[in-house]
Amino acid sequence: MRRLVLLPGARMALRLLLTLLLLCLWSLSLSIIGAQAVAASTSARPWMNRSLSPDQRADLLLAQMTLDEKIAMLHGWSGGSYVGYIPANTRLGIPALGLEDGPAGVADGMTGVTAFPAPEALAASWDTSLMRQYGQDLGNEEWGKGANVALAPTVNILRNPQWGRSFETLGEDPYLTAMLASADIQGIQSQHVIATVKHYAANNQEYHRTTVSANVDERTLHEIYLPAFEYAVRQGGVGAVMCSYNKVNNVYACENPYLLDTTLKGTFGFAGFVMSDWGATHSTVPAITAGLDMEMPDSTYFGNALKQAVLSGQVSMATIDEAVHRILRTMFAIGLFDYPTTGSPSATVTNAQHAQFARQAAEAGTVLLKNDGQLLPLDSSKIHSIAVIGPDASVAPQATGGGSAHVIPPYVVTPLQGITQRAGSGVTVRYAQGITTTGTLPPIEAQYLTPPSGSGQGLLGEYFTNMTLSGSPVLTRVDSQINFDWNGQSPGPGVPATQWSARWTGTLTPPVSGTYTFSLTSDDGSRLYINNQLLIDNWRDQATTTETASIQLTAGQPYAIRVEYYQNGGASNVALGWSIPGQENTLLSQAVELARSSDVAIVFVNDVESEGSDRSSLELPGAQDQLIEAVAQANPRTIVVLNTGGPVLMPWVDQVPALLEAWYPGQEDGNAIAAVLFGDVNPSGKLPMTFPRSASDLPASTPAQYPGINDQADYSEGVFVGYRYYDERGITPLFPFGYGLSYTTFRYSHLRVTPTQADYRSRIAVDLDVTNTGRRAGAEVVQLYVGMPSTNVPEPPRQLKGFQKVFLQPGQTKHVHFELNPRDLSYWDVHAHSWVVQDGSYSVQVGSSSRDIRLRGSFTVRVTNGPRYVSVQAPALLAGGGSATVTTSFTNGGDLTAHALRLELQAPQGWQARPEGTSTFATVEAGQTVQVRWQVTAPPGASPGSYALQASARFVSADGPGHVQASTSLTVPYPSLAAAYNNVGISDDSNPSAGNFDGGGYSYSAQALAAVGLTPGATVVHDGVTFTWPSVPPGQPDNVSAQGQVIAFSAQGTKLAFLGAAAFGTQSGTLTIVYSDGSQQQATLTLADWYANQPAPGDELLATADHWNRPPGDTLGPHAVSIYYTALPLQAGKPVAYLILPTNSNLHLFAAAAS
Repeated sequence: MRRLVLLPGARMALRLLLTLLLLCLWSLSLSIIGAQAVAASTSARPWMNRSLSPDQRADLLLAQMTLDEKIAMLHGWSGGSYVGYIPANTRLGIPALGLEDGPAGVADGMTGVTAFPAPEALAASWDTSLMRQYGQDLGNEEWGKGANVALAPTVNILRNPQWGRSFETLGEDPYLTAMLASADIQGIQSQHVIATVKHYAANNQEYHRTTVSANVDERTLHEIYLPAFEYAVRQGGVGAVMCSYNKVNNVYACENPYLLDTTLKGTFGFAGFVMSDWGATHSTVPAITAGLDMEMPDSTYFGNALKQAVLSGQVSMATIDEAVHRILRTMFAIGLFDYPTTGSPSATVTNAQHAQFARQAAEAGTVLLKNDGQLLPLDSSKIHSIAVIGPDASVAPQATGGGSAHVIPPYVVTPLQGITQRAGSGVTVRYAQGITTTGTLPPIEAQYLTPPSGSGQGLLGEYFTNMTLSGSPVLTRVDSQINFDWNGQSPGPGVPATQWSARWTGTLTPPVSGTYTFSLTSDDGSRLYINNQLLIDNWRDQATTTETASIQLTAGQPYAIRVEYYQNGGASNVALGWSIPGQENTLLSQAVELARSSDVAIVFVNDVESEGSDRSSLELPGAQDQLIEAVAQANPRTIVVLNTGGPVLMPWVDQVPALLEAWYPGQEDGNAIAAVLFGDVNPSGKLPMTFPRSASDLPASTPAQYPGINDQADYSEGVFVGYRYYDERGITPLFPFGYGLSYTTFRYSHLRVTPTQADYRSRIAVDLDVTNTGRRAGAEVVQLYVGMPSTNVPEPPRQLKGFQKVFLQPGQTKHVHFELNPRDLSYWDVHAHSWVVQDGSYSVQVGSSSRDIRLRGSFTVRVTNGPRYVSVQAPALLAGGGSATVTTSFTNGGDLTAHALRLELQAPQGWQARPEGTSTFATVEAGQTVQVRWQVTAPPGASPGSYALQASARFVSADGPGHVQASTSLTVPYPSLAAAYNNVGISDDSNPSAGNFDGGGYSYSAQALAAVGLTPGATVVHDGVTFTWPSVPPGQPDNVSAQGQVIAFSAQGTKLAFLGAAAFGTQSGTLTIVYSDGSQQQATLTLADWYANQPAPGDELLATADHWNRPPGDTLGPHAVSIYYTALPLQAGKPVAYLILPTNSNLHLFAAAAS
C-alpha cells in the first residue's frame, strides 16, 4: 500500500487549514447560538426586532405597558446622577434616560470632560462640517458619561446682546442658526444620544425669565424665532425639544397649544417628544393637552396628578399613549435600545483627539476685527518682547460661560502660557495683571473674618434641611472662607444633597479704608448683608450667577457680615469675594510700564456671562476699558483680544491697531489664540451678530421692548432684528454681521443668476468665482443675501439665504454655487398663515459681510392671481324624507396658495347638509381642486317645489381673504299626480261658480260627467289602460294645470297614458320621463280642446259631457265638453321614477297610468 508522505511545509499548511476549518465551525456555531438568542429575545420582546420601524417598535412596547409604567416615562425622578433622570423599566427592558447639559460640553459639574469653545465660537466659524464634528464629539462624551439625552443645542436668536446666555446660542440670524444647529444635532445623534433643541420659543432674556411674556406678532415669530426649531426638526431630525420658562403672548410656552401642537407637532411635523425646562411646567391637564410630553426634573404635575387626571377622565388614555409613544419611538430611532450606553458619570471621556478638535474649533471661530498696518500676524523673528496684560490672560482666563452650560475644564491653557510657548526662546514674554479680576473676585481670606464667638478666623456656618433657613440647623461649624462647590452633593453630615439652605455670620475687618467691591456667586440663591444692610440680592433659582456691589469701609473697624444661601436642585455652589482698595493703581502702573518697555502689548479682556442673569450693560466690566486705554497710550502697537459672550462697547477702538474676538474659547484658549496671533492659523471667523457702536443703537432699546414693563416684553421691532434693523434704519454698526478680516485677500467675480425670470415655484441658481489674491492660504465665508420686494409687507434690505466656507491657496480660484428655493424667497403671510412668494424684483447680493457686498444681481418672480371658484353638483330631484349626495368643489386657478379653506353648503331651513369627511383644508396649491361630498336630507314633510343649495368657499391668500359662491337647485316632487292638483275643473250644477277649468269661469258639470261614467273615484279602462278618476267632490282641485311640476310616478310598462283636456285650442308640451336609473326620455304630450269635442292628432276622445257649467254673465251659452285620452311610449322593462310635466298651463291632466 502506498503511503502519503507530507513534506514539513505541507504539514504546516495542512495544520493551518485544519485550524481555519475549526475556527469557521466555531464561528458558525456562535452565529447559530447568537441567532437563536436574538430570536428568543425578539420573541419575548418583539419590539427588539430591528427590522421594524421605530413607530412599529414603539407601538409593540406601548401595548405591554401599564398606566403606572406609562406615567413613569413622563416625568423626572430624583436619585439619578444626571441633571434629569428617568429610571429604567427592567420588566420591559426600557433603558434609563440620563439627561445632561449642555451646549458646550458635558456640564452640570461633571469632570473628566472636554471644555469645548462656546457654541457662538462655532457659529463664528460659519462651518457646518466643523459644527457637525462639534456635535459628534459632544455626543460621544455624553454617551461615555452614561447620558443618552444631551440638552443641546441652544438656538434662541440673540435679540439683545445683553442676554446672559448669548454665548450658548448661535447668533442673531435665523438662517445661520438653523443651518449650524441642524449640523450640531446630526453630530450629537450620530453617537446614539438624543439631541434636545432649546428653548422653545422666544426665550431671549434672563431677566424675569420665568414670568415674562414675549409678545411677538405671528410674522416675526415665524420668520425670526421659529425657523431654527423648524430646521432642527426637518433637516436635523432632532429627537427632543425643550419648551422654555417664559410666556409667549401671555401663554406659558410649556402649555401653549399654538406653539406645541399646532406649529411644532403639526406644521413642522415633529415626531419626537417635548420636555419642559427645569421647573417650567405649570399645570397638568392644560400642559399635556397642549403638547408637553415630559415634565422635568420632577413629578409635580405629571406624576400622581396626571394619573388621577386620567382616572377621572380629564385626560384621555390616547393622550398619554401619544406622549409615551413619542418618547419610545425617539429612543428606538436614535438607537438607545440597540446601542445602550455603558458609560458612567465617573468615567474620563476627554481625550487627545477631542482636545485637538477643541483647539481647532477655537481657532476657526476667532474673528479678526481690526489689523491696521498689518500688525498681525506677529513675526517672532522681528519682535523681541511681548507684554501680555489682563487678568483674563493668566490669573482668571474666561474660557467658559456660566450656568447650566458651564463645563469644568480638565485644564485651561492660559493666553500667557500659549503665547510664551509659541513665541519661543528668542522672544521675552512678560505678564502684568493690570487690574483686579472681573466677575468672581478673589475669596475673602480667613484673616479678615471672625466668627460671632470673637475668637478664631472664618465665619459661623449654619446648615438647614429646608430652603428657608427656618428651624434649628442640623450642622454648625466654622468655615474659613465662603468658597464652595459641592457639585450637587451634601455639604456635610445631616444635610441633604438638595433643597437645603445655609447662613454664615460673623464680622469682617477691612485692612484699609476705601471703596470695596464684593462679589457673590451662587447656584441657586444668595444674599449678602453688611451691618444688616442688604448689599447683594441674588435670591432666586438660577444657574451659577455672579452679582457685585461696592461699599465704603474703614480700616480696622469690624462690620457685621451675613451671607445666606439656598439650594433647590442641580448644581450647588457659593463664593464670596472682594477687591481691596489700592490694588488697582499698583496693578495698572505695572501694566503700563511693561507695555511701554515691550515691542508689542497684548491686552486680554472679558465679560462674564451666565444663565440666570443678563448683563447690566454692554460695557466691559470693571476697569478693563481704562486698562486698554492706558496700555494703548503707552504702546501704539497694542493688540486687544476679547473673550466675551457677545458684543461689547469699545470706546477705545480707534486707539488700538489690532483687535480680535476669541469668545469663550474653552480649555485650549492660549494655544488657539497664539496660533492666530503668530499666523500659524489664518483667521477666518465671521461675526454671527452685529456689534453696535452704542447701546442706543440696539433694535430693542426701550424699556417696553427690553426687559419689558410689568413682565410684558413687546417685540415691537418685528422682523427687524440684528443686522436687519441696522440696514433698514441706515445705522452704521461698529462691526457688521458677517464681518471678519483675514491675513490674505479675496476677489469675487463672474456672478451669474439663472433664471432671471421665474415663477413662484422656480429655483434660482447663483454662481460666482472666488480667488485668493494674497500670499497666504486662507478661508473665505461667501455670504449670499437676498433683498425681497416690499409690495405686501415691509422687508429689510437684505436677508442671509446662503453661505459657504471656501479654503483657497494663494492664487487659487474656486467656483461657488448656491441654489435658492421658494422658501428662501418667501415671507410669512399673516392672512394665509403660511409662507408666500411675492410678485416682483429680487436682488442678489454676494459679499464678505452684510455691509461688504462684492457682487450684485437680480431676478424677477411673476405671481399671477388666476380664477379661484367653487362649484356644486346635486341631483335634480329629492323626495321628501330622502337623502342625496351633493358635491362641492373648490378650484385654485392662480399662482398663490389658498390657505385655511373652508367649504360650506347652505341648505334650506329644516334641511340637513353634513359633510362625509373634512370640509376644511390647510392649503390648496395653485392648480389644485379639492372636493367635499355632502349628505343632504330633505325633511319628510318638505313641500314639493324647487329648493336652492348655496355653496361657498372661504380662504386666505397672499392677496387677502377670499370668498366665492355658487348655487344649484333640486326639486322635491309631488308624491302623486293627485297631490299636484291645482285646478278646479268640475263643479256641481247647483254651484257652477265653484269651478274654473279654463280661467274664464267655465267648468265641467259633475252631473254631466257622471252620466258618462266619470264619477269621483271611478275606475276607467281605455285602450287596455286602467285609470282612477279623481276621487274628489265637485268644487275641489281635481286636475293639474301643467306648469313643469315634478311628479313621483312609480310604474313600468310599454306606454304611459293620461286622461285630460286642453283649453283654448289643441295644446302640446314636452313631457320628461325620468327612469329610476337616472336616464330620461322626452315625449310630446298633446290634448285636444275640451270645447272642440273631437280628438286632435295624438289623442283619442274618451267621453263627452252634454253640458258644461257657465259663469254669471255667460255669453257662450250651453255647450258640450269632452275628456280625451292620450298615450306615450315607455322603454320596456325600465321602472319610471318621476314625470316632469310640460310647462303649458292650458294642458289639464286628470289621471295618469302606465300599461
